[in-house]
Amino acid sequence: MIVLGGSSRQALVALRGALDEQLKGSSSSECTALSTDLFKALSAIGSSVGLRRALTDPARDHASKTALIHDLFGKEIGAKAVSLLVTAASYRWSPSSEIASAVEQIAVEAEATAANADSSLDRVEEELFLFSRLLVTHNDLRLALNDRADSTDRKRALIDSIFAPKASPSTVRLLEALVGGTRGRSIEASLSAFAHAVSARRNRLVAIVRSVIALTPAQSEKLAASLTKQVGQPVHINTEIDPSVLGGIEVRFADEIIDGTISNRLAEASRALAV
Repeated sequence: MIVLGGSSRQALVALRGALDEQLKGSSSSECTALSTDLFKALSAIGSSVGLRRALTDPARDHASKTALIHDLFGKEIGAKAVSLLVTAASYRWSPSSEIASAVEQIAVEAEATAANADSSLDRVEEELFLFSRLLVTHNDLRLALNDRADSTDRKRALIDSIFAPKASPSTVRLLEALVGGTRGRSIEASLSAFAHAVSARRNRLVAIVRSVIALTPAQSEKLAASLTKQVGQPVHINTEIDPSVLGGIEVRFADEIIDGTISNRLAEASRALAV
């Protein structure tokens, strides 16, 4: 995930929450459509200093920002993407370039959610890592993708020739978006940003269960179903065996920790007695 400071960090947290709401209950194809729309808008936002300033100017009222977004993108992208852009413009970003970084983050996360719905999110992470290794070991590939004089179409064709025959469709779409919009960064820096965004979405869709023994298949399915209902997207369960918990389980999910372990309850009792 991108690292922002101050008001921009708070804005990104809120924007990711808005993305969660837009993705809730969406199919894989709907998540991909939202991602595609956000990348399309990012192309304009990332390439125009004037547009970024217009969308982030605190002196400009929200109504005029909303009108600008609808004028520029209303006929080009879907309503969900427009809504997220309007939401982004309602927050404070400093500097203005950080609104582009945030839109990129949620665009990647939307495609990562599409991969999650297809049960291929782990595969996407692995394939992005493989691509990073290719950049290290194949200097010609790295130079070609870093060549700003070369066209985006040629770079995307190169990506397709390498990955399209065997990689996940989500990986191919992310890499095509990556080479089409580095926004002045090297291909390595852009890939790092994309990989962190995918990991951030994975952390939002995987529950880590800490227990003294493994959950039964039935228990895992019940917990996954409960969390999936809560977030409106498939949630996967990973179990960590830890003898120190004594009994019960701890569930770490997104930004929440549900600690029902015996060791935690004993610690709480000990603290209460010490008062």
